[in-house]
Amino acid sequence: MQAAKTMTAIPTAGAPIISRWSIPIAGLLLTLMGGISYAWGVFIVPLQERFGWDRADAMLPLSVYLVVFTTVGMIYGGILQDKYGPRKIAATGGVLFFLAYLMAAQIGRFPYVWWLLLTYGVVGGLGCALAYCVAVPTARKWFPDKTGLAVALAVTGFGLAATIFAPWITRLIRTIGIESTFLVLGAVTCIVTLISAWVIRVPPVGWVPVSWEGSHTGGSVSMYASRTEATLSEALKTPLFYLLWAGFFGVIFGGLMAMAHVVPYGVTVLGMERPAAAIASVFFGLANGFGRPIAGLIAEKTGPVKVMLVTYIITGIAFLLFNSMATTPQMLYIFAFIFGWGFAVTLGLFPSLATIAFGVKNLGAVYGALITAFGAAAFFGPMAAAWAYDLYKSYVMPFALAGILSLVGWCICLFAYKLKYKLP
Repeated sequence: MQAAKTMTAIPTAGAPIISRWSIPIAGLLLTLMGGISYAWGVFIVPLQERFGWDRADAMLPLSVYLVVFTTVGMIYGGILQDKYGPRKIAATGGVLFFLAYLMAAQIGRFPYVWWLLLTYGVVGGLGCALAYCVAVPTARKWFPDKTGLAVALAVTGFGLAATIFAPWITRLIRTIGIESTFLVLGAVTCIVTLISAWVIRVPPVGWVPVSWEGSHTGGSVSMYASRTEATLSEALKTPLFYLLWAGFFGVIFGGLMAMAHVVPYGVTVLGMERPAAAIASVFFGLANGFGRPIAGLIAEKTGPVKVMLVTYIITGIAFLLFNSMATTPQMLYIFAFIFGWGFAVTLGLFPSLATIAFGVKNLGAVYGALITAFGAAAFFGPMAAAWAYDLYKSYVMPFALAGILSLVGWCICLFAYKLKYKLP
C-alpha cells in the first residue's frame, strides 16, 4: 500500500477536495433527499380526503417507492457505482427525482393510485436508489479508520428528513395544495442532489489517511477492518449473508411501519390535530437522524453488535406496549423517539457490519443486495398496518407483530454475530 498523503492535495476525479469529511457530508445531503419519503405520512389523510382513497391506497405509493429503492434500484445502482463511480450515478438520481415529482404533480389530472405508484413510487424510488447507493461505499473508502462514524454520518440524512420536512410539507399542503407541494419537492431534491453529486468522489487507489495506524502501518487492526473481499456472487453463497438479511428484515419491519403510521395514529386514534400529530414524525426523525452518528460513535468504542442487541430489546418491548401506553400526545412522541432510535441503529450500523463481513471493493453491489431486506420490510410493514387498520380500525395487531419481529431479529443478530461469526 502506498504511503499516506495529506488530505489537502489529493487529486481525485480531476479536482482536489478540501477535507475528506466533505464526502460523508455530501452523502448526508444525498440521503436527506431520499429520506423525504419518510415524511409521506403527512400526505396520507389529505390524499384520502381529496380522492376518497382508503388508508391502504394512500400508503401504497410509499411502499412501492421503498421497494423499488431497496431492491432493483439499490442492486443495480450499487453495481453501476462500483463500475462508473459515484458522481455520475448520483447526478442521474437527481434528474430522476425531478421527473418523479414533476409527474406526481399531475395527480389532479390523473386521480388514481396507479399514477402515484408509477411516478412517485417507481421513478422516485429509482432516483432515491441512485442517490443513496453512492453514500455508504464512498464514505467507507475515505474512512478506514473511522468507519462507524463516517458511514453513520453519510446515512444520517435519511433519518433527519422527516424532522426537517414533515412540518414544512404539512404547511405546504394546507397552503398550496398537493400538486404544488410535489413541484416544490422536485426542485429541492434535484438541486441538492446535483450539488452533492459534484462534491462526492472516490480516493486514489491505495490511499490511507495519515492518522490511521492500521495493519499496513504496523499498528493494531481496526474492528472495522474487512475480513475478506467478496464479490456479490461469493457473498450470496455464504450463510452469513442470509442471516444478515433476515436480521435486517426483522428489525426494520417495525421501524418502517412506525415511521409511516405514527402521524395517522395520532389523528385517527388519539384525535389529534394534524400539525400536532406531525410532531410525532419530528421526534421519530430526530432520533433516526442524530441517532445514526451517535450510534456510530458508541459502536467505535463498544462494537456495533452490543449497540444493536441492547437497542432491539428496548424497541421490541416498546412495540408490544405501544397500543396500551401511547394514549396521549406526549406518550406518542416518546414512543416515536424510541422507534426512531431503533431505526437509526439499524441503518447506521448494518452497512459497517457488511464491510466487516464482505469487504469494501464490491460493497456497492453487496450492500445493495443486502438492503433488499429493507425493500421486503418496506412493503409488508407499512401495508400490513394499513390493511389491519382498514379491516379492524385498530393498530393493535401490526404493532404487536412489529415487536415480535424485532425480538426475532435480536435473536438472529445474537446468533450470527456473537455466537457463530464472532463479529464485534
